[in-house]
Amino acid sequence: MADTGNTTDQGNIPTNLRLLMVLEEMASAGVPVTPTEVNQSLGLPKPTIHRLFSTLEAEGFIQRDIDGRGYSPGQRARSLSAGILSSLRIRTARVAIMTQLGEQIGETLNLALPERDGMIYIDRVETKWPLRIQLPIGTRVPFYCTASGKLYLSSLTPQHLERYAHATKFEQFTDRTITTPERLTEEIERVRELGHSIDDEEFMEGMIAIGVPIVETNGRLVSTLSFHAPVQRLSMKDAYRHLDALKEAAVHLSALLTD
Repeated sequence: MADTGNTTDQGNIPTNLRLLMVLEEMASAGVPVTPTEVNQSLGLPKPTIHRLFSTLEAEGFIQRDIDGRGYSPGQRARSLSAGILSSLRIRTARVAIMTQLGEQIGETLNLALPERDGMIYIDRVETKWPLRIQLPIGTRVPFYCTASGKLYLSSLTPQHLERYAHATKFEQFTDRTITTPERLTEEIERVRELGHSIDDEEFMEGMIAIGVPIVETNGRLVSTLSFHAPVQRLSMKDAYRHLDALKEAAVHLSALLTD
């Protein structure tokens, strides 16, 4: 687990900090973890760490992973992180960056966060064109057929990606939607290699999208930046002309997390 920089001796953590430090360690890990794995950094008595996990699970801050052993952030923890990312100071700078990029690209920009079963749009800058595709803030979209969702899947370990691919229920939105675990795994490997992802009319017929990750200083994906457009106005080939600008904006958005 990552060094949290805490100066309190292991095993002597004040009671009012323990729940927060468990959540901090889980967020640092970035993958489902067990109480034992978290406690390698905290050094609390075994009954204590299990009691803390039980409390957090009962209150909805964490939830059991698909394998029944590990835990990942629950709805309340995800809402908390979204609220922090949407704070006024950060959002003001974020919207300025997205607005500038939107004027350059001329299409709708989206900022999305991973939820348990898909991506949720937390911010957007609309295109000025009257022909636009409506996916408002708060919209949830699947992982396996969207540019933002594929980016999130590319951040998973091979084992967790494999579990997701074989557990998810594929819905065929268009004739281009990926609907098998094998094809999805192949596509996510390609996303990992390229460092960006696309949606080539896979989620919605007549819509294309390109996405890039927004990462923390340790390189872990926090959210995604993408733009989408109707194919009547922008082809997939022409959309690639804006990839460098999209990546540059993502770097600036990543910097907001540490400023």
